[in-house]
Amino acid sequence: MSDPWLSIVGLGEDGLEGLSLASRQALEKAEVIFGGPRHLELVAAGSRGRAWPVPFDIAPVLACCGRATVVLASGDPFWFGAGSMLAERLTPGEWRAFPMPGVVSHLCARLGWRAEETQALGLHAAPFGRLLPVLARGVRAIVTLRDGAAVGDLAGWLVENRLGAVRMVVAERLGGPAEMLRSIAAQDYDLTNVSAPVTVALDGADLAPGAGLSQVPGRAENAFAHDGQITKSPMRALTLAALAPRRGELLWDIGGGSGSVSVEWCLAGGRAITIEPRPDRIENIQKNIYTYGLSPRMRAVQGTAPAALADLPLPEAVFIGGGGSQALFDRLWERLVPGTRIVANAVTLESEALLADLHARHGGQLLRIDIAEAQPLGRMRGWSPSRPQLQWSGQR
Repeated sequence: MSDPWLSIVGLGEDGLEGLSLASRQALEKAEVIFGGPRHLELVAAGSRGRAWPVPFDIAPVLACCGRATVVLASGDPFWFGAGSMLAERLTPGEWRAFPMPGVVSHLCARLGWRAEETQALGLHAAPFGRLLPVLARGVRAIVTLRDGAAVGDLAGWLVENRLGAVRMVVAERLGGPAEMLRSIAAQDYDLTNVSAPVTVALDGADLAPGAGLSQVPGRAENAFAHDGQITKSPMRALTLAALAPRRGELLWDIGGGSGSVSVEWCLAGGRAITIEPRPDRIENIQKNIYTYGLSPRMRAVQGTAPAALADLPLPEAVFIGGGGSQALFDRLWERLVPGTRIVANAVTLESEALLADLHARHGGQLLRIDIAEAQPLGRMRGWSPSRPQLQWSGQR
């Protein structure tokens, strides 16, 4: 189509005045204009305006196929905007887009920050836990929030997570005549009457050394909700190294316990399904998903493998942390596609025999891992060994 029926227009707080000529021409020709109430008011859409349905749905836009239609989005329509959702449903010739600087560009320009060195997160519909692996001393981040009240909630969350020294720059109505910026440390937060749309810049310059979450697997056990059934930190680091996570890949974590391996996998950029039979441990897994803001990238499934695997999407990697059986491994070999990575840990003689057999039949790597920690021994110190573990890693 030489003349697309849909125009996706980025809009700022300065309304029509800030739009390019092409964007204004698209609005003039439009029979229907979709946007939030604030957007429609900024462009004086009048009777042509259509507010987005609640809950949000692009179906009304798709129903206008063939008519000159404009969709308004804040700033860049392809950064947490409707642009990508529409592009996924349409052919390239049906739409065109006119983006403009979004809140990240605006706020970096106000503060003099390098955009390429600034983390950007959309938290208007996501949990604050997604900031945990991001914030550290010297880190700068910009986040969008759903409304003014959420800014105070964010300040409280930062304090609860020992990040109260983070400086917050609260930016309201960026790019328009009512723009306002206010700066305050999270631990001193007392701002009132914060209005939407609101964006917050977070500066970690004043955080203490060592603040924030480690960037490598093997994080401390106290970083997770658990009942003692958790892969210990050194073993978890070795396990993640063997699993070799890659961004976007799916993990099956069988016998999840606390879900710590799944959490670390997801923090490395992957997705995970954690299978655990006990309801109390499912509760701990859910707590860890919430703490780290991993929904929907990580989910818990209550059940026992191999039966619980029946309807799950196929993974790129599988971890068996406990309860491995011949029936489970046989089912994995039937179900998984060739090349799927598998890592299994064992502490019992019976489980060790299974892993030795897997190594004999399928190759891979078989490791015996003995870890001991220095502990007080009378007036001196001695080695306190943990149970030796066997780890097999290979491919289907």
